[in-house]
Amino acid sequence: MLIAITRAVSPAIHQCELGFIERQEISLAKAREQHSLYEACLTALGAHVVSLPAEPDYPDSVFVEDPAVVVPEVAVITRMGVASRRGEAESLARALAPYRPLHRLSEPATLEGGDVMSIGQTLFVGVSHRSNRAGIEQLAAALAPFGYIIVPVEVRSALHLKSACCYIGDGVILANRDWLDTAPLSRYRIVDVGRDEARAANVLAIGNSVIVPECFPRTAAILAALGKDVRTLDVSELMKAESGVTCSSLVFDS
Repeated sequence: MLIAITRAVSPAIHQCELGFIERQEISLAKAREQHSLYEACLTALGAHVVSLPAEPDYPDSVFVEDPAVVVPEVAVITRMGVASRRGEAESLARALAPYRPLHRLSEPATLEGGDVMSIGQTLFVGVSHRSNRAGIEQLAAALAPFGYIIVPVEVRSALHLKSACCYIGDGVILANRDWLDTAPLSRYRIVDVGRDEARAANVLAIGNSVIVPECFPRTAAILAALGKDVRTLDVSELMKAESGVTCSSLVFDS
């Protein structure tokens, strides 16, 4: 069964951490409505959605991708790059415990799930403002017994690796080449995001379907031309918190 863990939008989302965009006013009501439609889309794509309650003390807690990295054998609970977010991990760990054994990263590691792009037994991990070399080394040590290969990728001008690129299946990576070093990805076909759509590389692929923010029509058209079943969603309020569509769920097979 495909599981998608989500979390309701925090009432404090307007106090979210930002790295590369200017702060804008966020409508809590609209953000919650958009998140509900996002969960409905996950359900329509065959996922069993496990929706966790909001965390009022953690403005960014709707972005459940960051506190954990989930592979078939284990869930690695990360140590996030900003101290204000680290408390999010405990309730997420409890939600993951029925599905996976847990492993925790420790100081001085920092690592966020948004920096991890999995392709089979290879995990590409962003060296970013949020994830450091110690975090990558600890992740590699945790997953080595299961045969995983960890490949660091330099990220520039973006919050996370998956802000700059996402795997969409069939050996294809959607990317904004300006935001990362593409050399470690050279064995894959890299497809560029649409013109003037710098943030469009963050898409969520589930099977042959790809969820794309509706504000990126050129990128949606590129993906449709590749034969993908494109599902567009309005996530404009959540994007004001520097998110993309991968950020708001942890999707894995139970």
